[in-house]
Amino acid sequence: MAENHTGQCLCGSVRFRTTAPLREVIACHCSQCRRQTGHFYAATNVRDESLEIEGADNVTWFRASDMAGRGFCRTCGSALFWKGDGSDYTSIMAGAFDRPTGLKIGFHIFCADKGDYYEIEDGVRQFPQGY
Repeated sequence: MAENHTGQCLCGSVRFRTTAPLREVIACHCSQCRRQTGHFYAATNVRDESLEIEGADNVTWFRASDMAGRGFCRTCGSALFWKGDGSDYTSIMAGAFDRPTGLKIGFHIFCADKGDYYEIEDGVRQFPQGY
């Protein structure tokens, strides 16, 4: 997979560029991710030193738990980032990247909490909680 990727929020107030390989996409079905996005999170990640954010002053960080923050565009509300406390990596929503991404879903987590209106039938590994 190419190392350089670009992306942005819906309105373009926040743009980002990655300069290192991205992790496979993890699909998180926990109740917090569902409530923030209306479905589930699908995110990759990259080391902080390999992430450049233009318009970072337009990112609002929400503390949904005592272990991580969720970054979204304060103008259009697009969910963009997830950052665990003390981590050297930032998760980035896969849908925010410009195409082509070359990304693939690696596995699903918190499947026990998934919405009751869909099934996960893509044949990819599933974990009832985290991994």
